Amino acid sequence: MRLLLINPNISDSVSDLIRAEALRTAAPGTEIEVLTAPFGVAYIETRFEALIGAFATAQLAAEHHERYDAVIVAAFGDPGLTGLREALQIPVIGLTEAALASACLLGQRFSIVAISQRIRSWYLETVQAYGLDGRLASIRGLDEPLDIGHVQGNQGERLVQLAERCVDEDGADVIVLAGAPLAGLARSLRGRLPVPSVDGVSSAVRHAETLVALQPGHAIRGSFAQPPVKPNRGLTPELARLLNRGSNT
Repeated sequence: MRLLLINPNISDSVSDLIRAEALRTAAPGTEIEVLTAPFGVAYIETRFEALIGAFATAQLAAEHHERYDAVIVAAFGDPGLTGLREALQIPVIGLTEAALASACLLGQRFSIVAISQRIRSWYLETVQAYGLDGRLASIRGLDEPLDIGHVQGNQGERLVQLAERCVDEDGADVIVLAGAPLAGLARSLRGRLPVPSVDGVSSAVRHAETLVALQPGHAIRGSFAQPPVKPNRGLTPELARLLNRGSNT
């Protein structure tokens, strides 16, 4: 089994965190590759940054997907996820959707601990889009300046405090540690928090392995069928090839 994880931001240090946690999590025999966006921002906090990250992710997926069994959008907020599900014939998993799915198997209400305050609105909209806002207890975020590759080391105790407030003040049954910069933190905090915790990278890798093993097939009709063939202009050859496969392949 071969999994492709695409980091939609340009931070190689974050890609290193993603790779390390994916390799720790993956089952024996699963091969992992992590690619970093060739353009964009250091880390995604806003809707517009997510739009840019989605385009970078689509380009990398179009270039490389044929060698893999599943693609993982390795940023919380899942930029471009549903569009890629239309275009690709293999499972496409996002960190948010995977982490929320794990959280829902562990408790009734979950809280998200995020790396910034600005990011909270986008995360809330993502949870709402998945229809899970009724199970959301809270979203809490850091308010200190970030060194994106060293958030866990520099802000680890602050993140623990935020998680404990989510439990004590907001009634969370599960903590979701949000964002690729926090990859592996749930593992390192095991036993320190009063409720279960999950992160997106480990959840996405395991859910991807499950979907590949289940061999559920892909949509040929319905809303996730491939986009219809139509005139297009200015796309890279790889993106044009995905569009030109049509809805009947």
